[in-house]
Amino acid sequence: MAKELAKSAVISDVQFDRSFYRPGEVVHVVISIKNENQNSQQVRLLSEISYLSNVVDGFEQMITLDGGAPSINLSWAPPPEAPKGYGIDISIFSTEGERLDNVSKAFDVLNTWVDAPRYGFLSDFYPGRENTAQTMQKIARFHINGLQFYDWMYRHEQFLTDEEPYRDILNRELSLVTVHELISAAHAQNIAAMPYTAIYAASIPFYEQHPDWALFGHDRKPLFFGENFLVYMDPRPGSPWVNHLLKQFEQVLVEVPFDGIHLDQYGDPKRGYDMMGNSFNLAQALADTINLTKELVLEHQQDGVVVFNAVANWPIESVAPSKQDLVYIEVWPPYRWFDDLHTLIIQAQTLSGGKPVVLAAYIDPALEHNVRLMDAIIFASGGSHIELGEGNAMLADPYFPNYKVMSPELAEQLERYYDFMVRYQNIIGPRTHDATSKYANKIHIDDVSTSPSQRKNKVWPIVRESEGYLAVNLINFLGIETVEWEKAIRQAPSPLGRTEVRIEGLEKDVAGVWFATPDELNFTLIPLEFTLGDHNSVIIEISSLKYWDLIVIESIG
Repeated sequence: MAKELAKSAVISDVQFDRSFYRPGEVVHVVISIKNENQNSQQVRLLSEISYLSNVVDGFEQMITLDGGAPSINLSWAPPPEAPKGYGIDISIFSTEGERLDNVSKAFDVLNTWVDAPRYGFLSDFYPGRENTAQTMQKIARFHINGLQFYDWMYRHEQFLTDEEPYRDILNRELSLVTVHELISAAHAQNIAAMPYTAIYAASIPFYEQHPDWALFGHDRKPLFFGENFLVYMDPRPGSPWVNHLLKQFEQVLVEVPFDGIHLDQYGDPKRGYDMMGNSFNLAQALADTINLTKELVLEHQQDGVVVFNAVANWPIESVAPSKQDLVYIEVWPPYRWFDDLHTLIIQAQTLSGGKPVVLAAYIDPALEHNVRLMDAIIFASGGSHIELGEGNAMLADPYFPNYKVMSPELAEQLERYYDFMVRYQNIIGPRTHDATSKYANKIHIDDVSTSPSQRKNKVWPIVRESEGYLAVNLINFLGIETVEWEKAIRQAPSPLGRTEVRIEGLEKDVAGVWFATPDELNFTLIPLEFTLGDHNSVIIEISSLKYWDLIVIESIG
């Protein structure tokens, strides 16, 4: 009877008090255990903290469950080394030693959020908003550590106003009081607040007051974004518009506790003209204004961040190496294939000298298979994806207020994916290096194609290298009919059962091999037996492949 009662005890929630931790900060975790039968029983709680395959600390205690969902508080002071991702595996056992439940989670220690950015969004700034703390707690569950405050301002050319509340250019009623409250709630979770701005957009009334400030087409007519909505302004440093914009930035940085500036553009035009018809290099003008913005931000904030949107990857050659802190790419055609997501990240990492990369690729959360495959590719490639915010919302449209809410099932799955990305960031994250092309045609799975020349019906390897480790990610496209990320995938990939994997061309001797997958509740690294073969190869057996598996090879020395 006691054994049956014990089986009803489950870990119902694990909550951290920060989205990430800075060196010297103590990690606080609240663990809730649900005792569904409401009868008193004793259980043993075991919590183990790991870095990769090494357990670095552990906590054990006996707990009496008298009904309800008691909360257990756990505190741990991590070493100051950063950036570093950790795992925490929590298990409960009956008094007879039977494991009743276990959960894998993660947290990390970063010097600043852009060490490993997990960018999210906010877009609801209506007066009297009362759920700011709850919203931020939900967002922090996914370790989101930076938020883009989208269309928070009064106008594109005038961010602040004496009106409270105020109406933006689309007649939405907004409140600066709400903006301040959301920033405060974000900061309480170590989440940075980034104000959306447009690098060259102004309202029509402002243009009519300053017609010679505009950006012109080759026909010497001013350029409009949308019908009777916004006018493009000349973004070259030293222009009246840029001088005005920098003053607006300064006012915002002084009066509102934002953590930098987020700069947007619209992707077109790609060539600039002044009112006399003289053309100029618009790509370089944008990069130069990014640099000026960064210099201004640093005058006011030692750790201030600047982000710029490379729409459809333009002009990535100019802006990736600029002074922006990370590379942010809004994905549009011709980048419509799943493998384009990987290509964009690797190109940006190369052009920027290793900066973190964030992709903005909008997808309806109803397309759950698309979402999981997209995030698997992006995270395995060392990138991140701006997609989550406003509680359990997902960006489904380039106009952020048109977000949609995830299903509870997708939210649970993505929480595991974000935990996985955080936990293993030191072997797959932004400070590792792509080795996918190096291992093309060197990863073999029994009776399954891994060919780089094949898109459909294959397992796609994405390989990352770091000091002492080779991380082989396996992304499952077996049975998937479309490989365009925006087209609906109606069924999950065809799963693989127990399968042999051979990895050739290893450059160092093998010390050990491990396996983990975020498609299971427990994603701690499991040691695998391995055999060494010809062509400097290692041969292993994995238990399954649903969407995303990770094989970690540790080298000797």
